[in-house]
Amino acid sequence: MFWIAQGKNNTETAQLLSIGSKTVKKYVENIYQKLGVQTRASAVVRALERLGLLYL
Repeated sequence: MFWIAQGKNNTETAQLLSIGSKTVKKYVENIYQKLGVQTRASAVVRALERLGLLYL
């Protein structure tokens, strides 16, 4: 979630975490489902405003 909030795409996040981009894509899809959102921006807003999960 931190890297999404920093504006990183799946490929960039995968490189930073030393995992595959498809793995990141699946993680992001799971985050969307858990937060009830459909976009990266919505996920960040939900995490910041409603759940207090991110500290930037």
